[in-house]
Parts: sequence; structure tokens; C-alpha cells
Amino acid sequence: MLVSEQKPFAEILGSLADDKRVFLVGCNGCAEACHTGGRTQVLEMKARLEAAGKEITGWTVVDFLCNKALVKFHLLPYEAAIMTADSLLVMTCGVGVQVTAAVVNKITHPACNTISMGGAHGEWRGAERCAECGDCLLDDTGGICPLTACSKGLINGQCGGSRNGKCEVEPTVRDCGWVLIYERLKALGRLDKMRHFVPPKAYGKMSPPPSYRTTTLWALEQEEQPEEATP
Repeated sequence: MLVSEQKPFAEILGSLADDKRVFLVGCNGCAEACHTGGRTQVLEMKARLEAAGKEITGWTVVDFLCNKALVKFHLLPYEAAIMTADSLLVMTCGVGVQVTAAVVNKITHPACNTISMGGAHGEWRGAERCAECGDCLLDDTGGICPLTACSKGLINGQCGGSRNGKCEVEPTVRDCGWVLIYERLKALGRLDKMRHFVPPKAYGKMSPPPSYRTTTLWALEQEEQPEEATP
């Protein structure tokens, strides 16, 4: 399970500043369990964005946004609403945002940060896709994570060792992550995003937050606490 928390609403609005029409995508898997991207949260986000002047062309919640085939087939009935939108806001972990970006020819904005719980990170078959950095960068990189796609984890462009689109670390089998990001943004007509300087990462966010270490998300030994009654 990947644990996520919603980004501040002001940050989400900032990422959508150039977009009038937005399509919302949620996840009934980990994001629903974290109360960050299930049906309830998607509808809440829809209302908040509409109140802020955005037009929501449609919304849906996929059972597991980390399953590429499932996401592709699930989104087919929404193709018209998606193509009408300027972008998609994806309410899930970093893997789900990347999967959505891979199957939809649109800019995908992350609505959540993925929080580290220690141990293994978010893996795709054969590759790590989400470093659980606590401050998702996918809004600037076309839905390709620079921390995992780039062997050096560079966040503001490629190194001097990239040759012919390949990574100098594994030139026979690994594509340069920043070439992949460039080609994705070029195809989307959003190379302007590469002019945005990303400040140095706060790597402390990649450690499990103390607030989670006393919950059942952290250890089997923890006991469920009853929810407080709403007055």
C-alpha cells in the first residue's frame, strides 16, 4: 500500500492556473483507504474547483490506478470528456499519476504527495516508479518521475553523460529519464514546463513522518483507534 496525502489546495490551484477545464480521476485502492482520492474526496474536490471557477468536464474513480491495462480500458468511455479537458487532476499516489499520464495524451497534475512508510517504495513490474518523496514533482515533468527515471535523481534536467537518449550508467538498456520527460512534454506541447526551476528537494520528507509511526499504517502491533464522533 502507498500512503498519500492531498497537496494544499492553493498548490493544486496553482498547478491548474493555465487550465480552465479539468477532468478528475480518483482511485478506489490505496487513495480511497487514505481518504485522499476515493469517490468522496473526488466529489469534494469537484465542488471546490467549481467554486474556484474551474469547469469539471467529468470525473471517475478507478479500482486500482496502478494497473495500466485497467486504467486504459476504464477511461475509454470518458474519452470525449477527457479530450475536452485542458488537463487531468489525478488524486492518488505517484504511480497512479504516472500510469494515467502513460495512457492519456494530456497533462496530468498530481493532487497528492506520496508519503514514505519505510521499506520498499512504489514499484512497477521490473522498475521502481515512485520514491515516495513527500513532495510530488510530476506536475512539471509530464507524469514521469525524475527521481526514479533518472539514475542520478536529477530534478532540473539531464547530466552531461547522456548520449543518444541513453543513460551513461546503463547505456545499453536504460533510456535517459530526462530525454523521456522532454519527449513527453514535447508531444503534449508543454515544453514551457522545462523552464520552471525546481528548488532543491527537502529529502527529510522521504522519511516516515512521526505522526504515522503510531498508527496501523506503520506497524501490525498498533491497534485501531475508534473514530471520534462528529458533534
